[in-house]
Amino acid sequence: MTGGGPYNERSVSKRSLVILGVLLIPLCLQAKIWKITVDAPIHPVTSEYIRHSLDRAEAESAELFILVLNTPGGLDSSMREIIERVLKARPPVAAYVHPSGGRAASAGFVIGIACDLFVMSPGTNTGAAHPVGVSLTGQEMDKTMSEKVVQDAASYIRTLAEKRDRNVQMAEEAVRLSRSYTETEALQGGLIDLVAKDIPDLLAQLEGKKIKRFDGEETVLALKGLTVQDVPLSGRQKFLLTISNPNLAYLLLMIGLLGLYFEFANPGAILPGVLGAISLLLAIFAFQILPINYVGLILILLAIVLFILEVKVHSYGMLSVGGLLSMIIGSLMLIKAPIPELRPSLRFVIPVALGFALIFVFLVWLVVHSHRARVQTGREGLLGETGVALTDLNLEGKVFVHGEYWKARAEEPIPKGSKVVISGVQDNLTVRVSRSQDQG
Repeated sequence: MTGGGPYNERSVSKRSLVILGVLLIPLCLQAKIWKITVDAPIHPVTSEYIRHSLDRAEAESAELFILVLNTPGGLDSSMREIIERVLKARPPVAAYVHPSGGRAASAGFVIGIACDLFVMSPGTNTGAAHPVGVSLTGQEMDKTMSEKVVQDAASYIRTLAEKRDRNVQMAEEAVRLSRSYTETEALQGGLIDLVAKDIPDLLAQLEGKKIKRFDGEETVLALKGLTVQDVPLSGRQKFLLTISNPNLAYLLLMIGLLGLYFEFANPGAILPGVLGAISLLLAIFAFQILPINYVGLILILLAIVLFILEVKVHSYGMLSVGGLLSMIIGSLMLIKAPIPELRPSLRFVIPVALGFALIFVFLVWLVVHSHRARVQTGREGLLGETGVALTDLNLEGKVFVHGEYWKARAEEPIPKGSKVVISGVQDNLTVRVSRSQDQG
């Protein structure tokens, strides 16, 4: 009996810890509201960011997923990946166009229509979702193909708007007629659910709101007391988003081509080759994200060939002009994107193309000039050099040339002190000389 007291105390302590742990579990697993911000065009990086964030929100039993949008639109393929994931999401997804002055245009508008809730801040706009198709040459599609693309986009937006009980006509006009709507017009027309000035205002308006999910199930939002968890881009995604900037990707391509050419023209320089290879690899990686047009890339490579030929062929500048035009046209065609934000800017391309052309022609000229220049060292460097006869040259003697004493052989007698010109070098370190015509 004497050992029972301590044993019972330990048992009570263990039971207390278990009960305390059970009570703390709901607090540790308290559901949160997940929020991410997409302030960039819609492309594979933003698609990955949204889809992976939704996966994590589901794993942590989030009650609401807020997608803050400020985007000019983007790629159709990435947009459809996002929408497919949003429609399967376990937590309700609210697309929120924010901040004031922002927009959810084109692909951003379609994503907003597909979400469970579509909300806008005052002073924002949405719509302008007419598809812009480009062919393999970077030009707009022909009328028949363009009509097919528009019909496909219109039917897609109709089915999304119908399932979300939004204004089908206004949604379709945004696709067919590129209509854009303010937050007031969108709210009055039934395109969006709410207008909220900020996140706290949005959550206050959503508290207790009944929403209908894509599969028809209805749910009531209970958000009071839940914390908002901001989910930033990962380091990898930030890096990918940076190099996916079309201007930077184009600049990396130019630096890569220039560095590799310099290395091949001057083997052993190492640094230009290393920097060029790294830049070119980063550009290729960026082109996996951006929709590259290979006709534009071929035109850029053609421009380099024309610059090289300009130095070797007397074309009176015609090849340089052709190379420059090829460089500019190829640069503008390099990325076949539906929105300007995914294409290199003309104000950026022209200065870079001009600068690259001048640098490239200058480097080629230096290489060719060095190859054509007279050799300054070795046997070949002595040919044509002027020296002084140290002795009388009766067919043989000694001369001073290049700061050195040489045995010399002449075809005619040359008196001591006369200037001589080297005309050849024999294997026994004897030079052949002739009397210089300039004896002044």
